[in-house]
Amino acid sequence: MNIQVSLDVLPELLKGAWLTLQLLFISGFFGVLLAVPLAIARTSSLVLVRALPFAYIFFFRGTPLLVQLFLVYYGLSQFQVIQDSPILWPILREPYWCAIITFALHTAAYIAEILRGAIQAVPPGEIEAARALGMGRATTMGRIVLPRAARLALPAYGNELILMLKGSALASTITLLDLTGMARTVIARNYMPVETFLAAGLIYMTITFVLVRGLRWVEHRTSAHTRARPADVAGAGPGLPAPPRRGARD
Repeated sequence: MNIQVSLDVLPELLKGAWLTLQLLFISGFFGVLLAVPLAIARTSSLVLVRALPFAYIFFFRGTPLLVQLFLVYYGLSQFQVIQDSPILWPILREPYWCAIITFALHTAAYIAEILRGAIQAVPPGEIEAARALGMGRATTMGRIVLPRAARLALPAYGNELILMLKGSALASTITLLDLTGMARTVIARNYMPVETFLAAGLIYMTITFVLVRGLRWVEHRTSAHTRARPADVAGAGPGLPAPPRRGARD
């Protein structure tokens, strides 16, 4: 194995890595926006309200991501109404936007289920306290439930983000030169698959490491209130001496 080949192909692979990051974060952003109302609807007590998001989540969790990608990229363009649309056709004829739409719809289904579980895990006492303060249903959801659920769902969301990073390699099947697509293009020229894919794998591992550390930092910052300071454990506030032990002499 020639390590020099792996070093020589890094500049081209990094160009593909930039496209991979675009697909990951743009689709992840829109996925979260779509997942929030889906998760709220899934926790509704009305069967009709829960039915539509349940069907959506069941489809996108029950079918492979590759099939969904092909349905959007190859399937939607077959309809004449799509081809005649001045809004949809300029978007759906581009593989870049087809990949983002597919990834966003796919990850939204998983994030919605993560948020649904987190919403249902919010302690009922916190909701009752908000109601006792006069907060309405919408205010309670926006100020109490969703922020609390977001902290609870953060570790699982980090796993989903990493899975989407690896799933983004399927974008190469619709002619996009992401990290995997760029590696395949380079291999077609140098006929060095081991060295090239080794370099691509190291880049994927580096991105994953940065994501894990970043998510861990966010989780640490958002849970700072749960970590008691030594002074608080001793029973004294910040800057105050600890109270005397019971039975101590004056």
